[in-house]
Amino acid sequence: MLVAGIDSSTQSTKVVLCRAEDGAIVDQVSAPHPDGTECHPRHWSRALDRARPLLERADAVAVAAQQHGMVALDEGGEAVRPALLWNDTRSAPQARALVDELGGAKTWAERTGSVPVASFTVTKLRWMAEHEPDNAARTAAVLLPHDWLTRRLGAAEHVTDRGDASGTGYWSPAEGRYLPEIATAALGHEFARPRVAAPGETVGETAWGARIAPGTGDNMGAALGLGLREGDVVLSIGTSGTAYAVADRPAADPSGLVAGFADATGRFLPLVCTLNAARILTSAAAMVGADLDELSRLALAAEPGAGGLTLLPYLDGERTPDRPDATGVLSGLTTSNATRENIARAAVEALLCSLADAVGHLAAQGVTPRRMLLSGGGAGSAAVRAVAPAILGAPVTVPEPAEYVALGDARQAAEALAGTHERVPWPDRPATEHEAAPGDAAAAEAVRARYGALRDATATW
Repeated sequence: MLVAGIDSSTQSTKVVLCRAEDGAIVDQVSAPHPDGTECHPRHWSRALDRARPLLERADAVAVAAQQHGMVALDEGGEAVRPALLWNDTRSAPQARALVDELGGAKTWAERTGSVPVASFTVTKLRWMAEHEPDNAARTAAVLLPHDWLTRRLGAAEHVTDRGDASGTGYWSPAEGRYLPEIATAALGHEFARPRVAAPGETVGETAWGARIAPGTGDNMGAALGLGLREGDVVLSIGTSGTAYAVADRPAADPSGLVAGFADATGRFLPLVCTLNAARILTSAAAMVGADLDELSRLALAAEPGAGGLTLLPYLDGERTPDRPDATGVLSGLTTSNATRENIARAAVEALLCSLADAVGHLAAQGVTPRRMLLSGGGAGSAAVRAVAPAILGAPVTVPEPAEYVALGDARQAAEALAGTHERVPWPDRPATEHEAAPGDAAAAEAVRARYGALRDATATW
C-alpha cells in the first residue's frame, strides 16, 4: 500500500510517495509557485495537477500547507481575491487594533493561545474589511490553503484540522472550538468556517478512490514527519524560521512571542516564528557575490564573532519580535573587518542568534529541550551546522535532508488508511550529531551578547 503526502509551501508544491508500512520513500516530485506575499489558489491547483500521475498511485493522501493564509470564497466557492499569505505584513495595524479591541494580549492568549500578529488569518480579514469592503461583503466562507487543496482533492465538505485551525486567531486550542464572535468582529459579518476533523479521520475520497486524511499546517506536518517526542525542539530554517516542540498542555503567552498552536495528533505545538531565516543567507550571498556553498566556506574561514560585525537580520520586517516595519542593521563595520568572510560569518551568526532567542522564548513557556534538531533548507549549510552548537549552547541533531512536511502528511495518510489516530510506527530517519568545538563557547557568548544589545537598542527605531 502507498500513501502520498503533499507540502504546498510558499514557494512550491512537493509530493512524496511512501510505503504505508514503514515510510520508505518510493517517489517524489515538485512544482514551483509564483513568488510573493499573495497568490491565487489556482496556482496551487496547477502545481498539484503536475503531480497527478504520482498521486494516482496512492491509496491515501493528505495535504499540509503554509499556515495562516486567507482564502476568501464567495457563495459559489470562487476566490474573491488572491489569497493573502502568512508573510504578508500589510495587516500589522489591524493586528494591533484587534488586540486592543478584544480584551488585550492576555485575553487573546487565554482564548486563542496566541496574540495575533500580521501573519494570522484574523488580521487579514480585518484588513480586507477596511481596505476592500466589496470583497469582504462577498466573502461567504474562509479557508486556509490546506483546507482549499483538501477540498479540491475530493473532501466531502470544507474541512480543516485542529493544528491549522489554531493559526487562524479565531479557534481555541484549549477548548477545541471556533470563536465565532472574534471571526465576525474581524470581517464585519458571519461567514462559514471548515469543520475541524479529528486526527486519523477520513474526510473524503479522491477521483481515483484514495482516502483523504484531514491534512494540517506545515509546522504540524513537519512535527509528524520528524517523529517528534516530548522534549524535542525543532529549529527549522526555511522561508521562515521556526522553533517548536510538542507538549501535552496548551500554551498561552501574553507577550505574544510564543504561539500556542495545537498539533495534528491531539496534543499541542508551542511555536516561535521568525519572518527572516534562509533568506538571511541568500541575501548575504548576494551581498558578497557568492553562491550558498561559497558563503558557507567564507563564513567558516572567519573567526567566531566576525571581527566585531553584528547583523540584525530583520530584512523584511520581523514577526518575533513583532517589528513589521523593521529593516536589517549591520553594526560594527570598520575598514579592517569589512571582508567577505566576516560578512558571511555575521549572517550565519545572526540567523542562529535569532533562533537561539526563539528557544529562550519556548523555555519561558515551560519547554525543557531534551535535544535540538536542525531542519529545513538552511540546515544544509555546513557553516550553520558547524556554528549552531556554540550559539545554541547545546549539541544539535541534523536529520538527513528530506521533505519532512510532506513526509508528515504521508504519515497522516497512513493513519487514515489504517483507520487509527495513533501514530503509525515509522522508524526515525538517519541523522548526524554536531557539537561545539573546544573554546567556542566563550566566543559564542560574546556574539549572543552583542546581538542582544543591538536587538534591544533598535527596538524603538
